[in-house]
Amino acid sequence: MNYSIILKIIGWVIQLEGIFFLPPALTGFLYGEIKDALIYLILGALCIVLGGLFRMHKNKKTTFYAKEGFVAVALSWIVMSAIGAIPFVLTGDIPSYPDALFEIISGLTTTGSSILTNVEALSHANLLWRSFSHWIGGMGVLVFILAILPMTGGSTMNLMKAESPGPSVGKLVPKMQQTAFLLYAIYFAMTVVEIILLLIGGMPLFDSICHSFGTAGTGGFGIKNDSIAGYSTYLQNVITVFMFLFGVNFSFYYYILIRKVKDAFRMEEVRWYFFLFLGAVTLITISLVADGGKVGESIQTVAFQVASIMTTTGYATADFNLWPQFAKGLMVVLMFIGACAGSTGGGIKVSRIMIYLKQVRKELMQQIHPKRIRVLKMDNKVLEHSVVHSCNTLLMAYILIFIVSLLLICLDGFDMTTNFTSIAATLNNIGPGLNVVGPTGNFSEFSALSKFVLMFDMLAGRLEIIPMMVLFHPGTWKK
Repeated sequence: MNYSIILKIIGWVIQLEGIFFLPPALTGFLYGEIKDALIYLILGALCIVLGGLFRMHKNKKTTFYAKEGFVAVALSWIVMSAIGAIPFVLTGDIPSYPDALFEIISGLTTTGSSILTNVEALSHANLLWRSFSHWIGGMGVLVFILAILPMTGGSTMNLMKAESPGPSVGKLVPKMQQTAFLLYAIYFAMTVVEIILLLIGGMPLFDSICHSFGTAGTGGFGIKNDSIAGYSTYLQNVITVFMFLFGVNFSFYYYILIRKVKDAFRMEEVRWYFFLFLGAVTLITISLVADGGKVGESIQTVAFQVASIMTTTGYATADFNLWPQFAKGLMVVLMFIGACAGSTGGGIKVSRIMIYLKQVRKELMQQIHPKRIRVLKMDNKVLEHSVVHSCNTLLMAYILIFIVSLLLICLDGFDMTTNFTSIAATLNNIGPGLNVVGPTGNFSEFSALSKFVLMFDMLAGRLEIIPMMVLFHPGTWKK
């Protein structure tokens, strides 16, 4: 285990988080929240110093491999969460550290689940920090570090694999650092465009920035108690479009940028994603209209909620707890599918669902034609066995964590719908579930044990389980 370079990476993360404390500090000063601003400013300075101490240790080796990559990423996210919760406690907006930790883990993992019953009571500095944490966690802080700091050997790829969502990680351009930089450039540009469009629609600058951060990271922390419901139809439609766009594999945008439009639309995952979205909107709209809803209003509301749940953003304009059973059932299915690999969305990912279905089809055809040799393909390329194996392994680990978490949550005595969807909402990084944890509810009523279980699920879901399991496996720390 290359401990020295792991400590150095954690040092970079701590220092970077110190820099990330500056926007909420500036916001505090602008809104006259001097105490909160000073807290963020002082914490930022302390993080920069502390991170520097971590980086003072000289590296005997400059490279590390898969195991170290998983450990570095998992530890970085835990440390980042532990520090990120401190401002909520010191400012007094969330006095309980476990609750503050739940809130910031939910923010950084872009989950959007909350223990707050009155969001509007928070200071502007804390509201910005909650939303900004979505933007930080959406693309990944380690990917950001790779974009600005060159690393050698297997380090970059192993960090990228451990933090990036999807069954496999590839390079858009020859150098991994250039890939990371390009991803963040696209991410930043799309965020800015959304802010501008929201401003055009009359949304205040502070609201536009917060909601764009939440949309870009597909996180969903709102700054109003009614989430997005109080804004105009135009603003809701802009957010709908960008939630959908941030759920698309970013490779799609790279192909568009280099004018390979045909290659972009040849991506099977993107086509499936479009089809699933349109299909879900159509079916749920029919369900609502059959239940007495108006066609135009239903289409707009359903498009927003489907985009929000499928991309695991979690914003709400309606309480889908009140929808017909078929509509609610389909929404729960979308919670598990999630968005595309290589996007900021959560869930199992469309690409993995495709691989699982292709495997089933292959096995069926193998039984019918035993002598025929078949291979799994995606985008007309043969899928490597390692990719298929990793997908199967993740599914088994996912099911195991889901079952154990569900049993532990059941100790709180809530109804099964609440228990089941609370795990689905956190492990898939969605935010709202059904019943107690529905769009108008929150997670404040859960016990301390359940909250820690849900925190683990949020981190495991964002890091796609394996890094967290590696971290807690005894064999990881043996020489």
